[in-house]
Amino acid sequence: MAKGSPNNQRIVRSRHDGLSEVVESDHERASAVTSTQRQAIDAARPMIRNAGDGELRIQGQHECFRESHTIRPVAGPLAATAGERR
Repeated sequence: MAKGSPNNQRIVRSRHDGLSEVVESDHERASAVTSTQRQAIDAARPMIRNAGDGELRIQGQHECFRESHTIRPVAGPLAATAGERR
């Protein structure tokens, strides 16, 4: 998949065992499995950002999507200091 591909989509969803997982939209195998949905969302963001950009979709009850976020890559002069306090 090319950087910045519109197909770069990660889905956060609940599993039958109560855990949450991150999967690519066209795959069934989980990229990450976490205890909470918040942890899965936090794990998915850098996956998308590292691939260029894409969509983070959060699946709620009954397999309906309840949220969708466009994730852009960090670029420019602030990229090296992103997350650092001054």
